[in-house]
Amino acid sequence: MTWVLVTGASDGLGAEFARLAAEDGHDLILSARREDRLRALADDLPRGAVVIPADLARPGEAERLWEEAGAGREVGILVNNAGLGRNGLFADPSGWDREAESLAVNVQAATVLMKRAAVAMRARGQGRILNVASVAGFLPGPHMAVYHATKAYLLSLSEAVAEELAGSGVTVTALCPGATATSFFAADGAEGANRLTRGRLPTAASVAREGWWGCREGARVVVPGAGNKLATLLPRLLPRGAVAAVTGRLLARR
Repeated sequence: MTWVLVTGASDGLGAEFARLAAEDGHDLILSARREDRLRALADDLPRGAVVIPADLARPGEAERLWEEAGAGREVGILVNNAGLGRNGLFADPSGWDREAESLAVNVQAATVLMKRAAVAMRARGQGRILNVASVAGFLPGPHMAVYHATKAYLLSLSEAVAEELAGSGVTVTALCPGATATSFFAADGAEGANRLTRGRLPTAASVAREGWWGCREGARVVVPGAGNKLATLLPRLLPRGAVAAVTGRLLARR
């Protein structure tokens, strides 16, 4: 069966993607910063998994990960799931370290892995790439400005490369969920702090299932949930300044 490489696999969407791939009979390569969590997940999978810890915010780690993942194996599906964000004002100098890590993971590492996968898969004439973007990629995001910008980049890149690879046997899917019940908001300091993180959120399992199905079907963009689909239309319905104002009110700390 196909080898599947999942980044950010230690919990949340990444762990759910790993379970879905295992259910489909694929062999797994799991990567994230937390080796202990990766090994615990691997132990729970029916056929185990190869574990390659990597901190994708560090220079060269994405290249190393791809080389180790492909040593004696052909990666047929890449799930580019690792991502970081920060909730706070862009003009606050204390936020730069986290924003720099977000750029390194969401843009640089995601692009390196996607590039390496696309080249290898195109040469073989088959393969699938699933990039976890976000509904944030459709909207400017005051208070999460860098995160929204990185997801806009990943969404644009995914759609462009999907068109380039049309007919090659390789597909690219951008999954664009909204706020989801994962540890993401706790990690970026926004859990329960703004309107988007309060109340009942979709489960990681349900969002991953839609993304995995879309990837299998070769869909180019998958937006789970009616509310998120509506949000993607806001730039067409409202002036850009109004879109930024609305998004900013949702993301502002309360």
